[in-house]
Amino acid sequence: MRKLFLTGMLAWGLTQVGWSQVTFPRNGVYDERPGLYAFTNATIIVDPKTTLEGATLLVRNGRIEAVGKTVSIPAGAVVADLKGKRIYPALVDIESDYGMPELKRNPPGGGRGAPQYDSNKKGAYNWNQAIQPEVDAGTIFKANVQQANELRKMGFGAVVTHPHDGIARGNSVLVTLADDRENNVVIRDRVSAHYSFSKGTSTQTYPNSPMGAVALLRQTYYDADWYKKAGKTVESNLSLEAFNQLQSLPSVFEVPDKLGVLRADKIGEEFGIQYIIKSAGDEYQRINEVKATGASLIVPLNFPQPFDVEDAWDADNVTLAEMKHWEMAPANPGMLAKAGVPFALTTANLRNKNDFWANLRKAIEYGLTEQQALTALTTTPAQLLKIDNEVGSLKAGLLANFIITSDNLFSADNVILENWVRGKQYVYQDKSAPDWRGTYNLTIGDRSNLKLNITGKPGKPEYQVLVDTVKVTPKVSLTNDLISLQIQLNKKQGGTTRLTGYREGTTLKGEGEMPDGKVVKWSATLAQPFTASAAKPDSAKKTAPEFGKLLYPFVGMGNLEKPKAQTLLIRNATVWTNEKDGILASADVLVQNGKIAKVGKGLAAPAGAQVIDGTGKHLTNGIIDEHSHIALYSINEGGQSSSAEVRMSDVVNSEDINIYRQLAGGVTTSQLLHGSANSIGGQSAIVKLKWGEAPQEMMVKGADGFIKFALGENVKQANWGDAVRIRFPQTRMGVEQVYFDHFTRAREYDNAWKAYNAMSAKERAKAVPPRRDVELDALAEILNKKRFITCHSYVQSEINMLMKVADSLGFKVNTFTHILEGYKVADKMAKHGVGGSTFADWWAYKMEVKDAIPYNAALMARAGVVVSINSDDAEMARRLNQEAAKAVEYGGISEEDAWKMVTLNPAKLLHLDNQLGSIRAGKDADLVLWNNNPLAVYARPEKTIIDGTVYFDAQDDDRKRDELQKERARLIQKMLTAKAGGASTQRPTFRRQRMWHCEDVEGVMAEGEEQEQTK
Repeated sequence: MRKLFLTGMLAWGLTQVGWSQVTFPRNGVYDERPGLYAFTNATIIVDPKTTLEGATLLVRNGRIEAVGKTVSIPAGAVVADLKGKRIYPALVDIESDYGMPELKRNPPGGGRGAPQYDSNKKGAYNWNQAIQPEVDAGTIFKANVQQANELRKMGFGAVVTHPHDGIARGNSVLVTLADDRENNVVIRDRVSAHYSFSKGTSTQTYPNSPMGAVALLRQTYYDADWYKKAGKTVESNLSLEAFNQLQSLPSVFEVPDKLGVLRADKIGEEFGIQYIIKSAGDEYQRINEVKATGASLIVPLNFPQPFDVEDAWDADNVTLAEMKHWEMAPANPGMLAKAGVPFALTTANLRNKNDFWANLRKAIEYGLTEQQALTALTTTPAQLLKIDNEVGSLKAGLLANFIITSDNLFSADNVILENWVRGKQYVYQDKSAPDWRGTYNLTIGDRSNLKLNITGKPGKPEYQVLVDTVKVTPKVSLTNDLISLQIQLNKKQGGTTRLTGYREGTTLKGEGEMPDGKVVKWSATLAQPFTASAAKPDSAKKTAPEFGKLLYPFVGMGNLEKPKAQTLLIRNATVWTNEKDGILASADVLVQNGKIAKVGKGLAAPAGAQVIDGTGKHLTNGIIDEHSHIALYSINEGGQSSSAEVRMSDVVNSEDINIYRQLAGGVTTSQLLHGSANSIGGQSAIVKLKWGEAPQEMMVKGADGFIKFALGENVKQANWGDAVRIRFPQTRMGVEQVYFDHFTRAREYDNAWKAYNAMSAKERAKAVPPRRDVELDALAEILNKKRFITCHSYVQSEINMLMKVADSLGFKVNTFTHILEGYKVADKMAKHGVGGSTFADWWAYKMEVKDAIPYNAALMARAGVVVSINSDDAEMARRLNQEAAKAVEYGGISEEDAWKMVTLNPAKLLHLDNQLGSIRAGKDADLVLWNNNPLAVYARPEKTIIDGTVYFDAQDDDRKRDELQKERARLIQKMLTAKAGGASTQRPTFRRQRMWHCEDVEGVMAEGEEQEQTK
């Protein structure tokens, strides 16, 4: 056996796996070495749970042959004595884009300025460019020496990489980070399948919204299943073939935020897939819901920089949510670990790869243990993608991917000395170089009152000379045992003293020249070795930094705890029942188990009930907004004439401050509607405004399905500009044909499925099932009276048209919303059985509303139409009580009937009047306690209750505002301190809060763009 240190081993290590390269000719003499190395006397971390002291690692031909304390070293092995050093498994990143082509984003439509409705990808591929499962990362991977070196320096030895482009992104490839040809670094192709909500570089118009992205992926799953059953009897589709092949692989889904985790998991549940979810780093804000998904995560360490808040006006542009996320983001990995959520860590999304170790150590400081960190960078990523038989630990048979360190890997003093990738050595610091650090007594000529301090990391020393009491930083050059120093010993006199010398034992000595040219001898004798790192054992525990508390939701005015249902007795209030009892004076209402238990006078309070004095106050049921666009990430999927396949429930934003603001206005339930970009819009979401709950908990359980249709200027794109006049329809006549065409197709589709389902099992086994179409599913539900239409409408001619289409095709329109000319056709509406949900007094904001009048609601009601008054506006919804009062002012409607226009009547239109809309025993306890007559301009809710839970309390609101200001002030001071301490900052930017309206389409696919929350 031969002992060989760094320089010799480097030469031997230059041959990686040459012995296995038999398919390539070689120019020159063959050098077939066995690649046999033995690393002895090392502390070997086999895996996060197994550490061996004084052990040996044996490597042969790029793989680990043995590891342990009693390993026999074969003859001919190159031996390295690593006493005092450590060996760790090389780190693994499974969410990389290393070696992938650079993504080039083109303008929509390929730069033509017009919409692009069809795919421009040539070949037998999917109809949509964002669906590209046929992309094979192994065939497009190209090794990159610079990127590989950057990752190796950080301790990584292998990555799983794929192109981050599109909704269905194809498969990934496992590669090492060796500097070699692709044939030698690719370990395994087709490792995992990848998905996202981002359409990426696709220039196709559809989808133009997050909900469209969900619908497209959902349809692709159904198409692939149908294609598998139908074979190539109908078409040849390389994308669907590839998509089906991906289903046997682990599936990774990249999401933009914490709610995206829940959204992706919901898709997985629908198709029986447990995704591994690449998250955004804010999961701690919904950690219970995230854990409940059962998903494993791939978590970035992309902690935000503090904001520069020195200017008070700039500080006003930073939301409380942003400030708190800056403070709490480093705690995210630790909180996930504590909650038992399995996760891997990734370098993805870092502003600079150099931030990786600083951020990882910060995460450890904030609660992540070193063992958990190592697990998240080695064994967990390998296990998640089923590559743990290749990488992730130091076990026999695995690739010889390991790093040699000077110290505990997670210590700030540690240096990664070498990174071995598949048995090939990459040297980053001479592991046998002497440690120069310590305090030296320095003598230069006749000056002996000097000190030389050498600190820093091994191999990366930092120097300081103490001249009397003055600290001077010299310029130093160090090569092996030779040292050169340049120093200004006397700043007043100026001039540089130049010293050159060498190391002899623990002493540095040599000759030098003073500023005046005098030649002198100098020496530095070690007085005290550097010992700081040795004082901190691996298990040393640090006190975690203090940070603020979580809020539910994680925005200003959020709750420290989610509100809980209570037993409530509201006494002696004026109760607006909306029932035959009318308005009851001095009445009581008892709430138990989320329901109205009793209504009457002199009710006894059950044990533990909270008694609320309603004297002089008015109690109503909660306001119901039939037409709302709050709490949504987007509202229009305008890429096609029909978007019946999209679901607003897929994009509910439970963090929207408008939820809280509308609770403060007495609103408890809202129908969240698609916009009016197309004739047939998307499926509605009916939610209760449960401030603090996640989207799924806001949904009204058991509610009927609704869908948004639209008429008028928007759907024919009259106001979209000349460049987009391509999509059918472009006229109101065309809108009518859209309905005839789609419902005719839906009828045929429904009949085909009914015929298929009527077959015997034997017949079905031989038949090809109809293709599942999620767009036609929704329309068939309308025909089968399982889904109901809310139609955006203005002028009488089109209102008549849609009722005629409905009558001729055998379906009903449930509600005309807006319906500003409803008074002209109220008799026909009553005959058709359609309701009207209107504005109180909006008019003159575009040509098709020029005939609007404030008497519209009253006139429709008198004709027998069920009338509600809606908002279609986040601000107006806060004053729907006053909008109802206008029916009294303009139309002479009674106060009770006017109040029903924002409560019981919208409940009827939403088919929820059996549980909402009035105060009656057995109904949901959705109540509002007002300080005045609810139709008065002075009325203000004091408490807003949903399912027996108080979600808004005026007194609590004052407390929240005070706490919000205190929390902002605390965080601002913390950011100022961070900047003063040298932290890089980001500049606050003003962003106007997005208030959605029917026509809004722009910006809906700006991934990661958040609605601004309250300060």
